[in-house]
Amino acid sequence: MKFPNPAFVLVFISLVYSCTEQKEKPVYSGNPLFDGWYADPEAIIYGDTYWIYPTYSDSFRKQVFMDCFSSPDLVHWTKHERIIDTAEVAWADSALWAPGVIENKGRYYLFFAANDVHEGEVGGIGVAVADQPQGPFKDVLGKPLINEIVNGAQPIDQYLFRDKDGQVLIYYGGWGKCNVVKLNEDFTELVPFEDGSIYREVTPESYVEGPFMFIRDDKYYFMWSEGGWTGPDYKVAYAISDNPYGPFDRIGVVLEQDPEVATGAGHHSVLHESGSDNYYMVYHRRPLGETDGNHRVTCIEYMEFDEDGKIKPVKITFKGVKRNPLN
Repeated sequence: MKFPNPAFVLVFISLVYSCTEQKEKPVYSGNPLFDGWYADPEAIIYGDTYWIYPTYSDSFRKQVFMDCFSSPDLVHWTKHERIIDTAEVAWADSALWAPGVIENKGRYYLFFAANDVHEGEVGGIGVAVADQPQGPFKDVLGKPLINEIVNGAQPIDQYLFRDKDGQVLIYYGGWGKCNVVKLNEDFTELVPFEDGSIYREVTPESYVEGPFMFIRDDKYYFMWSEGGWTGPDYKVAYAISDNPYGPFDRIGVVLEQDPEVATGAGHHSVLHESGSDNYYMVYHRRPLGETDGNHRVTCIEYMEFDEDGKIKPVKITFKGVKRNPLN
């Protein structure tokens, strides 16, 4: 009986081991997730695809359009260009900010802030619709849904939250104030609360902008950004309540800069894979040494909870998260 050359056997075993190791080695998203200056990312799952809708980060006179990005696995991202622009929104001339997205009755809605509006000016929060997640989106109302400055809150940074009973709420507000309002079933107007009011202030301690809400274990997690958006102190804090209207007592900071990785980490959203305990924080940050306030990039990290349901501090990384196909 003839035995193979021992040297050949060793080389063969080494190759098999190397291939197996390569197969088993996890693939990570890396941070930032995709090229370009993008901020205020709104992340959502539609069907078997992850979607991110960010602000195009530039001077506000150049922020006249929005792109979005899709991925089957959090690693490979496809760019969809100019899903909406100011040519489609007659009342908007600049500063398209912070998309908020949601599906309703088989159509896809994109809420946006425009014009960096101040008292007496036209602008604020608008709503657009498309037949597919990547648009193109068309203005629904021909005017802002929210134009007025109520309770001192600039109408920007809207987040669309569908409560357990199906009611869709909008949390929004800049300038250190936050309101919540109720949407009608067609997303065309605001409807009053039980007491007849349209706007309800829910501003927590240290709130600046970028509200976000999600439910976990029947608790309402309300999150927001603090600090200055161009500075290293930009960060994310949160509160937990038994209902969507608070009170929201600040628990603490869960996302902030790491001087060895990046600065200005904030204005986030949360991705949750239904039926699992997989939570991801999608946010923007500023590369180290960058002095241009508009240079912001979109990143992703794991978000975890302790045994009491509190959010553990999120560590910002260059690695990102593991590949995770939805199908």
